Amino acid sequence: MTIHDQAAAPSRQIEPIRHDNLLIHFTSEFHRIWDSTGSRAKPAAFWRPTPAPDVLPGYFPLGDVFTAGLHNINGSTVVAVVCEADFPSADSMNGPALCRPEDFELIWKDSGSGSKKDGAVWRPLAPQGYVAMGAVCSNDHEKPSLNAVRCVRADLVIASDIGELIWNDRGSGARQSLSAWSVTPPGAAPGEIHFAPGTFIAANTFNRPESNVGVYSLRMQITPLIKSSPQLPVLSAADAPQKNGAATIAQVVELPWFAVKDDLSPLEQLRTTPFYRLERTDQYYLVGSGHNTGDGSRAFKWTTQRLQNPKMLRLFTQLTTVNFVGPWTRHADMLPTLPFSARLDSQFTHSETSISGWQAPSVTHVIAMAGKGRFVAVYQLESFYELLRADGSQVGINLGYTHDENLYLLQYPPHECPHNTAEQPAPTATDSAP
Repeated sequence: MTIHDQAAAPSRQIEPIRHDNLLIHFTSEFHRIWDSTGSRAKPAAFWRPTPAPDVLPGYFPLGDVFTAGLHNINGSTVVAVVCEADFPSADSMNGPALCRPEDFELIWKDSGSGSKKDGAVWRPLAPQGYVAMGAVCSNDHEKPSLNAVRCVRADLVIASDIGELIWNDRGSGARQSLSAWSVTPPGAAPGEIHFAPGTFIAANTFNRPESNVGVYSLRMQITPLIKSSPQLPVLSAADAPQKNGAATIAQVVELPWFAVKDDLSPLEQLRTTPFYRLERTDQYYLVGSGHNTGDGSRAFKWTTQRLQNPKMLRLFTQLTTVNFVGPWTRHADMLPTLPFSARLDSQFTHSETSISGWQAPSVTHVIAMAGKGRFVAVYQLESFYELLRADGSQVGINLGYTHDENLYLLQYPPHECPHNTAEQPAPTATDSAP
C-alpha cells in the first residue's frame, strides 16, 4: 500500500513558467512509495509528486523524488511538475511538449534486503525526440503505470551533469546494487535559466554513472516584458537646460522564485511571489552645460560621479543571490531540491561590452567642444535597478549604473542636420580613480 501524507495546497492558482507549449509548475505534495525500513541500509524513502488536481489540473511528475532519511517531505520540499499547454508549439514542425514513456527498464529491486515492503526503481524509456528526466519507483516489483510520469520534447530541455550522491543501498543485503544521484544544470547562457526538476538519477552500481546515461534539466528564457527608451531633453535657448530627462521604465524581466534569495521561506516565496520583477529605469542626466561667447571654438570640461559601486553590487548579490556580471546558482539558504544556473542578458545589465563597467573607477572627466556663439549641454544615461516582490515590496537594495559610453551632445542654435546627432562633435570621456 502507498502511504499518502497530506500537505496544504496553495491557496490560489499561480501563473506557470511557459516554455513554448510546455507549462511548468511546482508542488509540495507527495505520496510515499517505498522506504528502506527493515533493510540494513541507511534510512531512505521514495516519493511520488502528486499535484492537487483542483489546483494543478493536468500536471504530471517528471520522475520520483528520493530522500535520505524517513522524514515526511510534504510541505517542506518543492519539485517541478509539467503540463501540456492548450496551444501548439511556435514551430509547426514540433509536436506536443509531453508524452508518456513507451516502457520502463528495471534498474533495481529490493529482493534480499529484508525491507518490510517490496520496492523497485525503473528508468522510463522515452519515445524518439523526447527524453526522460528522472527515475520512477514502484511499491512492488511490477512496472509503474505509463501515466506515472511524462517525458519532455528534447528541444525544451538541456543536457546536464550527474550531481552529488544522495544515497546508496550499501549493506542492505539486496541482490542488486543501487545508488541515487542529484542533477546539476550547466552554466546558463545570457538570458536563460536552467533548473533541475527535483528528480534523481538511479544506477545499479555504487559508482558515479557514466556521462552518457542521459541527464537533463528544464530551461526557461528571461525575456524582457517591457522594452522602451527614455527621451533625450531638448535645448530651446541659450539658457539653463533641463537637469534630468523623464525617468522611463526601460526594461522589466521576471525571475522565478527559486532563483532569488529572500527573507521569506522558499514555500512562502512560491505561494506569495512565484515571480520577482526586476525593473530597470533609465534616465538622462545633465553632465554639464556652457555657452561659448568667444570668437573661436572652446572646450568645456566637467567631472561626473558614476553611480555604480562595486561594494553595493556585492551587497545586492549577497542579499538576493542575483548576479549582474555573470551566472548565479543556488545559495546555501535556498531550497536544496532545485539546483539551477541563471544569467541575466548582458544588454539588460549593461555588461555586453565588458563586465568591468560595474567595477570601473567612480569618476569620469568629460570634454565637449563648442563652436563660436554656441550653447552646449552633455547628457549621460543612468540606469536604476530595483527587485520587487509580487506585492511591490523591495528585495535587497537599489543599484545604479552610469553608462559612460553613451554621452549625448546637444547644441543651440541647432546643428545644420539636427536629426543626425552623429554628425555633431562628440564629447569625450576619460576615467579617473576615486
